[in-house]
Amino acid sequence: MVFKAISKLPEGYSEGTYRNRSYGITKEIFNGGKSFKVYGKELGGSDFISLNYYCTASGGLLKPCEMSKEKVVTFLRNVQLKID
Repeated sequence: MVFKAISKLPEGYSEGTYRNRSYGITKEIFNGGKSFKVYGKELGGSDFISLNYYCTASGGLLKPCEMSKEKVVTFLRNVQLKID
């Protein structure tokens, strides 16, 4: 589920809405598509989302940065990307 949600985010910068707040979201891809870094910052606010995700032989490994796994997963499941 987490990999699928990360895959829906475009590489580079995008914007989305989560809990009626706007976020700037940056997604970087590393290791030939086997690891990802996602950072979302609330525009005009102080909230943020930060995570690394690694595709391993035994499955995916989610590593939130300084926050709970639940916060990251909830954001990924519910953020609505803005379409230009």
